[in-house]
Amino acid sequence: MTKSALVEATARKVKNFSKKDIETIVDIIFNSMTESLRSGDKVEIRGFGSFKVKERRSRKGRNPKTGETINIPFKRVPFFKAGKDLKERVDNKQNL
Repeated sequence: MTKSALVEATARKVKNFSKKDIETIVDIIFNSMTESLRSGDKVEIRGFGSFKVKERRSRKGRNPKTGETINIPFKRVPFFKAGKDLKERVDNKQNL
């Protein structure tokens, strides 16, 4: 599902807001989550899952084309862990 598809689906269910308002709300939610992760906080949405940032240390790698050894720098990457309810819903054990 794309962000625009999410906005569309929400607009069909919520009649009190315009599509533009819903798009703004979705942007605010995503931006808030991004800022929390950037500052090192964990984002937990009960019944859905949690997001956190994992740190990958720098390491030596190999260019598969040339075989040359390269340095892969340290980086921070987002990580998502699905919650129990989401896992059950995806596995059709619980009604939506």
